[in-house]
Amino acid sequence: MLAWTIYISFLGVLVLMLLPKGNASSARKVAMLSAVTGLLVALAGFFQFKAGELVTVAKLPWVPSLGIEYHLAADGISLTLVLLTGLAAVGGILFSWNIEHRAKEFFAFYLALIGGVYGVFLSFDLFLLFVFYEIAIVPKYFIIAIWGSTRKEYGAMKLALYSFIGSAMVLVGLIAAYVVSGARTFNVVELAKYPFPHDFQMWAFPLVFVGFAILAGLWPFHTWAPTGHVAAPTAASMLLAGVVMKLGAYGCLRVAMTIFPQGLENWQLGVLGLHSWRDVIALLSIIGIVYGALVALVQKDFKFVIGYSSVSHMGFVLLGLMTLNTIGLSGAVLQMFSHGIIAGLLFAVVGRMVYERTHTRELSVLEGMNLGKAMPFAAVTFVIAGAASMGLPGFSGFVAELQVLIGAWQTYPTFAVLAGVGIVVGVAYTLRAMQKAFFGESVGPSAPLGAKAAKLAGSEPGAPFATISVPERLGAVMLIGVAVLIGLYPRLLLDVILPSFDSPLFDWLRKGGAP
Repeated sequence: MLAWTIYISFLGVLVLMLLPKGNASSARKVAMLSAVTGLLVALAGFFQFKAGELVTVAKLPWVPSLGIEYHLAADGISLTLVLLTGLAAVGGILFSWNIEHRAKEFFAFYLALIGGVYGVFLSFDLFLLFVFYEIAIVPKYFIIAIWGSTRKEYGAMKLALYSFIGSAMVLVGLIAAYVVSGARTFNVVELAKYPFPHDFQMWAFPLVFVGFAILAGLWPFHTWAPTGHVAAPTAASMLLAGVVMKLGAYGCLRVAMTIFPQGLENWQLGVLGLHSWRDVIALLSIIGIVYGALVALVQKDFKFVIGYSSVSHMGFVLLGLMTLNTIGLSGAVLQMFSHGIIAGLLFAVVGRMVYERTHTRELSVLEGMNLGKAMPFAAVTFVIAGAASMGLPGFSGFVAELQVLIGAWQTYPTFAVLAGVGIVVGVAYTLRAMQKAFFGESVGPSAPLGAKAAKLAGSEPGAPFATISVPERLGAVMLIGVAVLIGLYPRLLLDVILPSFDSPLFDWLRKGGAP
């Protein structure tokens, strides 16, 4: 049934395009029905899955002359991210319930993006994976360019250019693997068994890994992320941070590390104390963790704080991948899930609850609005989401980051300490944003709308802020519930994720194929 997550999403696109113009209510209902059905299918697949298996969902010849197949399959890693996609899809629609401008087109692009993401996580043919990867990139541009806000054309174009440059790098690596193997197949399992020449892996691995890692926010290729997040509408920000950045990290693990494991081995000659591509990527990950946190600490725009925090948190994912031990790798996958939930919630608060009502994201302006009293639900939601983002016990982020730190301590003790510094700075920027946005000094007892904000909102100066809607409350409760559930009972995911690293796809890990 997992293949139906893809089909339902694209079927929803088709239905939306057949709706008459101006019928925003019907568009929302069709989008929600598609997203909820996809989530239910993902949940059914997740709870029926037997840990440690690689389940073939569909396998049909697609381009037989080239050995290309329509091959969908799932293991614990794929299923975890498919479940994340379903949750993010439903949450994004709930927080987009106010969309009126070209709602039919908005939700059509939205579901097309979701269908592409589902396809990437389920594809076990590299050519098919690449096709879905590109399908997921195109709708992002239009969603941001048409429905975005601050410098939306610039943000959309920058994101698209970075994405396509990374895609070109990946495509070169995949074609090279296809030609060198001589096996006339793009099957992940078959290519993982093929003994590619060591020298070939030494240049193919960084090419493919960095190509995917650009989308995961690897420093210094991260600059698309904050501008893209800020320019995007709330649902797109939630998807960018929630699942699109995970496409990059997933590709790094599923493609680059699985097919070119010897690319992680030591070079014959070290450079500046670095002895392998693994050392280089681990260093860039640490720089991303600390740099993202420090830049978030000095931001004046509320949404930029969350944008740079995503760069910092994704650094933990990439660092976990470079530990090459089971606890670090499983922590990286769990961090993908955790960050997708928590970042989505943070962007929902900033973009939908706060910005749509105050029409400003400047922390200095928000500081005088006393939003803690004016919008108590938004304040409480941000406090909880902030606590989860800081990695407090009881939330999913704590378990994920702890596993990454333990894995890093076993391989890169110094980097583990520096990652800890990043966490401390993360506490600082979260508390700073929380204080300024919600608990600053009030300029008036009832935190009324300012004249400029009132004009933009179509209200009278002095009017109270619009109340938090039911869909927003449902979305917030859902995401908070998931973060707490995984924080209190991480085995729910780890019992599915951990056995996946015992599969033949990761023989290189057990055999020490990479140091």
